[in-house]
Amino acid sequence: MTRVIGIDPGTKSFDFCGLDDGKIFMDAAIPSEDILREPELVIKLLKSAMPLDAIVGPSGYGLPLTHITEIDEKKLFLMALIRPDSKENLGLRKVLNVLKRENFNIYFIPGVIHMPTVPSYRKVNKIDMGTADKLCCAVLGVFDQSRHYNIEYDEVSFILVEMGYGFNAIIGVKKGQIVDGIGGTLDGIGFLSLGAMDGEIAYLLNKIDKSTLRQGGVAYIAGDERITPEEFGERVHSKDYDLAWEAFMEGIEKGVAQMGISVKEPREILLSGRLCKVKTIYDELSKRLSALGKVRRIDGFAKVAKEAAQGAALIADGLTGGQNKKLVDFMKIKEAKGTVLDHIYLKAIRELKHKYKSKN
Repeated sequence: MTRVIGIDPGTKSFDFCGLDDGKIFMDAAIPSEDILREPELVIKLLKSAMPLDAIVGPSGYGLPLTHITEIDEKKLFLMALIRPDSKENLGLRKVLNVLKRENFNIYFIPGVIHMPTVPSYRKVNKIDMGTADKLCCAVLGVFDQSRHYNIEYDEVSFILVEMGYGFNAIIGVKKGQIVDGIGGTLDGIGFLSLGAMDGEIAYLLNKIDKSTLRQGGVAYIAGDERITPEEFGERVHSKDYDLAWEAFMEGIEKGVAQMGISVKEPREILLSGRLCKVKTIYDELSKRLSALGKVRRIDGFAKVAKEAAQGAALIADGLTGGQNKKLVDFMKIKEAKGTVLDHIYLKAIRELKHKYKSKN
């Protein structure tokens, strides 16, 4: 029997999903702004669930499977990708520093770029093929489709469209393993993020802050940075929102079509994330994407915790020999390797690559 928790450090909320012998016992979410202001809230919640065999912690861009005791400044940089000269508030650092003080058995997990099941040629000059939380959504997708159709993991095949409050991602799964990914900073626009950035815009900006990556999306195009996805869904028929709506929808269509090169005959196109729960968004995507494959929302097994937290819980369970060990082993989570910088071929990144070179 195993008792574990998976954590999803989302843009809007930190979600917590707990499994006890495969059955859910924790299903909670805390606003991210509350946790960044008071990281001890995470400790209180985890202590209330003790004893725990393992926790999958907030992993950012990801690392090959790493225990919290192994986290140092280099690994923290690779997880967060915050420049040393940046004055930005590193929320992940605050949370990790609090977690390291406790005797929790916490693991940090890979992003899509680290996965050995993704061919190296698809990784060239990329970092964000899907952060660790997006990988968790893909793990849940494999679990979900296998259960939904009563099929083996090697029969699972889908293109995942993950739409979070901040960023989107599109991940390709073939024969039950992740084979490609388009992360939130390489994808079309997200609800907050501008997605893939025109190189000339990057040049004009001169120096880009992390906050820039969280701007330019649906809310900004609509001219209302405080609008929620639910409110946007209610106003889509207003001409003031047409531009944001069309740019958002077509961006996802193009991303799924592109992923069709890597997963040519997906059994399904799976939708996950906060935005797919907005009826108008789900209905429109179902209609548009139906030409590319059958569309279905991931069922999941929690009511509050988002898909990423559920996937993280499955990974934690599998790592400790629980019911999902076969799933974690089959997807080769433990065989992830390298760093997010390994596949970049720019002269300006050479020194950084050498400094943070993996010892694997």
